[in-house]
Amino acid sequence: MSTAEETTGGEAEPWEQVTPDAARRLLVAAVEAFAERGYHATTTRDIAGRAGMSPAALYIHYKTKEELLHRISRIGHDKALDILRTAARRESSAKERLADAVSSFVRWHAGRRTTARVVQYELDALGPEARAEIVALRHQVDAEVRGIIEDGVAAGEFDVIDVKGTTLAVLSLCIDVARWFNVHGPRTPEEVGALYADLVLRMVGAE
Repeated sequence: MSTAEETTGGEAEPWEQVTPDAARRLLVAAVEAFAERGYHATTTRDIAGRAGMSPAALYIHYKTKEELLHRISRIGHDKALDILRTAARRESSAKERLADAVSSFVRWHAGRRTTARVVQYELDALGPEARAEIVALRHQVDAEVRGIIEDGVAAGEFDVIDVKGTTLAVLSLCIDVARWFNVHGPRTPEEVGALYADLVLRMVGAE
């Protein structure tokens, strides 16, 4: 199983929505190549080779290397937004919703670290139109976490002076897990998720 296809906790990687099989193989190969070498240092020949296909075969499914990155970014951000939106809409206290959002978001960035590194750190390689689309999704991600914190402040559960700045800090903390998490390290994605949920609750002054 390739690093871009890893699963954690029984969750399915989002690539099953990509069809046909050849297009999916190319996308997974691109994730691995971009994560290992960076977008600009990766060639379409590198991607095709990893997928066991010819360079010409790649263009049947993707017109450009940027189209591949855009597809990866879109799928990854949609998944990230779904994770946070699910937690934000739970029928529970703001404290419980924030803990759930953080632990789930961290688990994804740890368990899908190869994909997450590409999704979160190759944004500037996209052209203006594609970048604007992804930035809009990032604003929605921010809004979900900010909404939970605002609810907690309004309910007296959290003691936060700067909601906007705290939201940025929470998201940055979660996202950075993709940079350092090691599958052979001392903690599992679930354990890191639980640790970060506790840290964030302390950050917002939750009892």
